[in-house]
Amino acid sequence: MIHNPGIECMPREDMRKLQSERLVKQVKICYDNVPFYKKKMDEKGVKPEDIKSIDDIVKLPFTCKTDLRDEYPFGLQAVPMSKIRRIHASSGTTGKPVVDTYTDNDIANWSEGVARVMAVGNVGPGDVVQVAYGYGLFTGGLGVHEGAHTRGAIQLPTSAGNSSKQIMLMKDFGSTALACTPSYALHLAEVIEKSDVKIGDLKLRVGFFGAEPWTEGMRRELERKLNIKAYDIYGLTEMSGPGVGGECECQNGTHLWEDMFFPEIINPDTLEPCAPGECGELVFTSLCKEAMPILRYRTRDLTRLIYEPCKCGRTMVRMDKILGRSDDMLIVRGVNVFPSQIETVLTEFPVFTPQYYITVDRKDNEDSFDLDVELREEFFSPNPSKQMPYIKPLYDRIVSLVGIKPNIHIKEPGSIMRSTGKAKHVTDKRILYND
Repeated sequence: MIHNPGIECMPREDMRKLQSERLVKQVKICYDNVPFYKKKMDEKGVKPEDIKSIDDIVKLPFTCKTDLRDEYPFGLQAVPMSKIRRIHASSGTTGKPVVDTYTDNDIANWSEGVARVMAVGNVGPGDVVQVAYGYGLFTGGLGVHEGAHTRGAIQLPTSAGNSSKQIMLMKDFGSTALACTPSYALHLAEVIEKSDVKIGDLKLRVGFFGAEPWTEGMRRELERKLNIKAYDIYGLTEMSGPGVGGECECQNGTHLWEDMFFPEIINPDTLEPCAPGECGELVFTSLCKEAMPILRYRTRDLTRLIYEPCKCGRTMVRMDKILGRSDDMLIVRGVNVFPSQIETVLTEFPVFTPQYYITVDRKDNEDSFDLDVELREEFFSPNPSKQMPYIKPLYDRIVSLVGIKPNIHIKEPGSIMRSTGKAKHVTDKRILYND
C-alpha cells in the first residue's frame, strides 16, 4: 500500500522541480532568519539569489553536529518561540544534546513521513501499534506515535523497557505492529521464548525497526522469532526524527522522502560529491522544515543512493543499507572495521546469537581486538575444549571478510548486556591513552 501516491510516485522531473522550489524558499528563510547561516553563506560568498535550482545546493555550506551543539539550544531556529509547538533533543551522552523544534506544520510533515513507512505494512484502522521506542525528548516514541495516528491506527505507547509487561500487553491488547530498535525487538523475542506466551498467541504481523544499523541476518532472525515482516525505518533528530525514509515491500533499499529531505552523497575526506551509485557520506537538507531548517547536514552515515526505478512503483530515491558511521569506524592494526560487519558474520552461524561486544585495547604497543559472543543454549558448554569447534569457523570467517584477527570469547547465553534503546557494541580503551 502507498500512503501518498501523488508524491511517492511523482515523475523524477516533477520531483526535481518541487525540490528546486522548496530549496530556493528554504535558503532565503535561513539567510534572513538564522544568523548562523547568514554568516556561513557570507563566508562562502553565497547569496540567496545564487540558489536558483536544486543543482545549486553544492554552493551551500555544510552543517555538522558540532554546529548544532555550538548553537544550543535555539540558535538555528528560524521562527519565534510563539510558533513552536514541540521540542525534542538527542540523548546528549557526549556533550550538549542536539535540539530540534517543531511548528504545527513540522509535526504534520513528520507524521506524514512516518505514515508513508507504516503504509508499506498495511497499518491502518483497527491495527494496534505497540510503540516501544523511548518517549520523551528522544524523537522515536512520539514520532512513530504520530505516524500511527495519521494512518488511523490505535497507538499503544508502551515506551521502552519492562519487557515482561511489554509481552503481556502485546498479547492482551492484540498488538499487530511493533516499533522499536531492532536490538530491543530481538530481546523481546528472547523474553517471549522464555515465557509462557507462545508466538501463536500473538497477533503481531509487522515490525518497524530503526534508530541503529541492522543487518539482513538480524532481519531474518526477527522475522523467524516473532513471525512478522520486518521493515527498516530511517531517521535522525536533525531532520525531525524517524520517518525520513523507510523500506517498501521489495526491501531493496530504503526510500527517502526527498520531497522533504534532499539527500546527497559526498566523499567524507574531500567533501566533493560522489558519482551516482558510489558509497560515501550521506548529507541531508531539510526542504520544508519551518522551525529549525538545516542545510547540508553531514550525517556521518556511510551508504550509497540508488536511482534505478523500484518495482514497487515509488520513484523516490533509495538508500542502500548503512555500512556504518564514519565516526564509528574502528581502525585496528591499520584495518578499517565497522561493528555491523561483525553482526553480519555472526548471523551466518546458526549456533550463535546475534549478540556481541567488541573491546579494542592497546597492549605492548599493539592493538588488540576482543570479541565476546554467545552460543545458543543448546550449543553452549562451559568446557573450553567443547567451544573450540565453534570458535575456529567464526574466526576464519571474520579474518576473511573483515581482515582482522579477533580474540574470540564464548560467553554464557544471555550474559551480554541487552539494550532497550540504541545498542552499545563497542568499547575502545585506546581513547584513554590519547587523552
